[in-house]
Amino acid sequence: MRVGLLSDSHDRVPAIDALLREMLARDVTFVLHAGDYCSPFSLQPFRDHSVAMAGVFGRNDGDPEGLRAFAEQGMGQELFESPHSFKLGEHKILMVHDIGDVVERSVLAHSIVIHGHTHLQEMKTRGETLIVNPGEACGWLFGAPSAAILDLDTKQVEFLKLDATEWTK
Repeated sequence: MRVGLLSDSHDRVPAIDALLREMLARDVTFVLHAGDYCSPFSLQPFRDHSVAMAGVFGRNDGDPEGLRAFAEQGMGQELFESPHSFKLGEHKILMVHDIGDVVERSVLAHSIVIHGHTHLQEMKTRGETLIVNPGEACGWLFGAPSAAILDLDTKQVEFLKLDATEWTK
């Protein structure tokens, strides 16, 4: 199963839409979002593309109840408080916006940790734990919307970065 990874979308709907289209073209069936959607309308592309999504709230999600209500009206979209631990297939996954908010033993108790907050694409391991930051879906800080795709069968990560021709109109 190929899972899309997003974080820090910060209301940039055209970039979110383009990243979802790219993920769908690469056989992604489910997306994990590590927070900072900002406003409920940022979830509209998930609805438009009928993409199932689970996510956690970030530090810039000023209307969590509005976000949660919008997600509940969508198709297979759920939002949780950060950190959120769950199983997906054979993997115990921890999803958190700011990894600095969790203690090391919580990280190591999971096979995969997805986080955001820094806006930087990053992948590392601690013991058997894969830790991934998909970057910034908004592209506000570093100029290019970014995301990642995780193959749950192999734990391989493919980073995506869009250039302006792929998402601006």
